Amino acid sequence: MSAKYSSILLKLSGEALAGDRGFGVDECALNTIVSCIQDAVETGCQTGVVIGGGNIHRGAGALSSLNRVRSDKIGMLATLINALRISDVLEQRGIECRVMSAFEASGIAETYVAARAVKHMQQSRVVIYAGGTGCPFFTTDTAAALRALETGAQVMIKATKVSGIYDRDPVVHPEAVFFKDLDYDQVLGMDLKVMDAAAVSLCRDNNLELRVIDVTRKGNLSRLLNGEDVGSVVRAKRGEK
Repeated sequence: MSAKYSSILLKLSGEALAGDRGFGVDECALNTIVSCIQDAVETGCQTGVVIGGGNIHRGAGALSSLNRVRSDKIGMLATLINALRISDVLEQRGIECRVMSAFEASGIAETYVAARAVKHMQQSRVVIYAGGTGCPFFTTDTAAALRALETGAQVMIKATKVSGIYDRDPVVHPEAVFFKDLDYDQVLGMDLKVMDAAAVSLCRDNNLELRVIDVTRKGNLSRLLNGEDVGSVVRAKRGEK
């Protein structure tokens, strides 16, 4: 079966790496995430990954005494640590990958250049984007939308621990309402916490499809890439392009 998408951008939160520990990197959670990426590779998709750093440093509001710009820079470093951890496990499994950083990290990662990232993916390498956008005040959600657009991804897939988009956290609120299919304006208008508003606006303005799926359920990403209707989707209003 051929993949539904030829190129994807997978957005992972740093917290996903922490598993039940809540901080740092849990080996079981790390292997679950790497298996998810491996599933994408095995469908033949060109695969880019943006990873957050919240398992190490939570950025804005994490430390009230810390300057926001400096805090965001610490967060950028955290994403690089996570990217290196993921790349190591991928390589142990025989999957070629490259870590590309939004800021210069000579000897640790390649500096991000969109054309070079595309070339890596064309050569069947996974590209892991670290460092967010490289600028403070922007989240890794926004970085994911930006990298997806810069490298021509057909869809951005946000990996979560729940089955899709809800009006509130279904873990805390069992009565939460599930949304299967939304447009960008609905997400913004209802203030649904799918991604930050800047990221959703970038997707809307450039008609980038957004999928939200549970990556803790084995095989979910493979099923989505092979054409099954998994999770939630955010796209243009019907009749719009």
